[in-house]
Amino acid sequence: MKRSGIVLYGPPGCGKTLMAKAVANQFNITFLSVKGPELLNQYVGQSEQNLRMIFEKARLASPSIVFFDEIDSLAPNRGAAGDSGGVMDRMVSQLLAELDTLHSKQNTSVFVMAATNRPDLLDPCLLTPGRFDKSINVKPATDIESKTKILEPLCKKITLEPGLTAEVIASMCPDTVSGADLSSVVQKSTMAALKEVVLEIEAQQLSHDEESKVIEEATVTVTKAHVIQALDEIRGK
Repeated sequence: MKRSGIVLYGPPGCGKTLMAKAVANQFNITFLSVKGPELLNQYVGQSEQNLRMIFEKARLASPSIVFFDEIDSLAPNRGAAGDSGGVMDRMVSQLLAELDTLHSKQNTSVFVMAATNRPDLLDPCLLTPGRFDKSINVKPATDIESKTKILEPLCKKITLEPGLTAEVIASMCPDTVSGADLSSVVQKSTMAALKEVVLEIEAQQLSHDEESKVIEEATVTVTKAHVIQALDEIRGK
């Protein structure tokens, strides 16, 4: 029996979507990303048709990966209250049918991945052998080494003051932090440094042409103080 799919679950911002993209990139195959709500339509039968078209595209682009983000919004537990018209029940049934026939056609190689913040909301039938028979808990970074590996490529795009490295920034972050939060730290630190440079230039009361020239030549350097400011903003959000 061929394995059909994997469900990645964990808190928001911990890299579930990025992990799915990395798998497709590693094997150099087509990656089709779909957010659950995008498939839903107000007309009867259109939502199921949209789902069938996704799998048909995946077969035509084989080998490929179909990635369902927020799959809990697409395939919740059937029979749940609030399912007006039974559209969600039909979507779950259609998804199960597509997964069951995934490998029935020859010369096609389609793998399915999904991500959710709430695995408890998924219909249990999805998590049976031959469908999404493997679940992986994607956790936020907790050790400095993991945080440093996430920060290193982000820090290559900016200028850090001497002595400030990705590892130093990682050591300043909270014990448990998501990849999205680490990216936000770098972005907010850079914006704080940029704002500081702009204010310094404006204080010189230069002409418009002189000011534009100085801004072009200015170097935006992120300091430890900027990182602390960014972390304070994130903690207070």
